[in-house]
Amino acid sequence: MDNPSDSGTTLPQPRATLEVWCELQCPDCHRARTDLRALRERYGDALEIRLRHFPLEKHKHAYAAAQAFEEAYGQGKGEEYAAAVLARTGELAERGEALLVEVARDLALDAEEFETALIDGRHLLAVDADQAEGRAIGVTGTPTYVVDGQRLDGGKSQEGLRERVEEIIDRLLGR
Repeated sequence: MDNPSDSGTTLPQPRATLEVWCELQCPDCHRARTDLRALRERYGDALEIRLRHFPLEKHKHAYAAAQAFEEAYGQGKGEEYAAAVLARTGELAERGEALLVEVARDLALDAEEFETALIDGRHLLAVDADQAEGRAIGVTGTPTYVVDGQRLDGGKSQEGLRERVEEIIDRLLGR
């Protein structure tokens, strides 16, 4: 029997998925971006990082920010949008939707479509579904990480969290 590597076929590489339950008005989620960048650099395409919405009631504009993220994602710049808004969490608290639209403009997204999306609620179901799923698996704060069925709460402390995530991902990827 031929060796698959001899035939020119490439075997699929193992992948891991890290779900990050966050909200875009959360200062802890902003700080967690350093760890997420490090994980992305370490694992590259072997790790899929999925942003999941869990807007907290204590942050007045978090729900609108989650909807705005969905619009940015639909326009092809979800990750860039999340990073830009998270870098301005304090300003989001003060300026709300005006900041969300401004960030869209800064990223050359269709700002009018953002305004319309925030008014017509086209992304409400996606945000509500994430939040409901988060509650069902025990998410209570942000950021919360889920990898290989294990929930890790980063809202209490980021200390040692990346190392724990790396241990799980290394095991999943057979490293």
